[in-house]
Amino acid sequence: MRRAGRLFAALGCMLIAGASWAQVAEKKVLTLEGARKVIAAAETYAKEKGAPGGVIAVVDDGGNLMALERLDGTFAAGANISIGKARTAVIFKRPTKFFEDVIKNGRTAMTALPDFTPLQGGVPILVDGQVVGGVGVSGAASAQQDEDLAMAGAAALGGPTVSMTGGSMPAAPVAYFPKDQVAGAFAKGAVLLDGTGRNYMIHASRREKAGSAEVHAKDTDVIYVTGGSATFVTGGSVMDGKTTEPDEIRGISIEGGETRMLVKGDVITVPNGTPHWFRDVEAPFTYYVVKVR
Repeated sequence: MRRAGRLFAALGCMLIAGASWAQVAEKKVLTLEGARKVIAAAETYAKEKGAPGGVIAVVDDGGNLMALERLDGTFAAGANISIGKARTAVIFKRPTKFFEDVIKNGRTAMTALPDFTPLQGGVPILVDGQVVGGVGVSGAASAQQDEDLAMAGAAALGGPTVSMTGGSMPAAPVAYFPKDQVAGAFAKGAVLLDGTGRNYMIHASRREKAGSAEVHAKDTDVIYVTGGSATFVTGGSVMDGKTTEPDEIRGISIEGGETRMLVKGDVITVPNGTPHWFRDVEAPFTYYVVKVR
């Protein structure tokens, strides 16, 4: 009986211990070294993109400041704003752009929340699916660039950022261009979406006359014609070709190659390394170019 009693007592202790273990989970913690790594990655990205200043702040999963870096040329309020963005992103486990968009769409009551900075440029930091901290950036060239720098920093620890629904999302956010903005871009020929934080960019292009022969060493062009017509040459050899900037060659014409007449509605792709030339143009010739690297 004594042996049975001891056995039941031991089993009871094991069950109690098991229940205690079930109530405790392993938790990832952002270290000071990790916070500095996030800042270093964001700062490197800023230098690569020529971002004019900015403050980069990193907080832990409770919103407490761990590290802050103020780049040259940043306005004085940038520090407090970047900290606020980082705290908002980590406390709500969502990019701050989500809240900026919600408020723009009419839910202004959210601005009454305490310690709340609903400005684009803050993202959570994830490690193995757990939010371990947040990074906020303020004072770059634009709100989009603030967010791009923050994402570059968060990605340094190997985790994705958090989407509006709590899952993972790609590094770049959704970009939307109203028809008036698109029409204005086509009127003069302009970049709609630059390549910051992406492996692609979008041009709303316009030609009034023939252009130079071109070769892009790294970019593949996807062209969709929206108006006018042009004689387009691909392949062959660029005549009098010169490197005008890194990975870009320009020349006066193309010898040989294949000639096509492009009209409204046509789509053509030009792989990187392929010579191409708008030889003759019926103006105005307008077309989208998606450059993919």
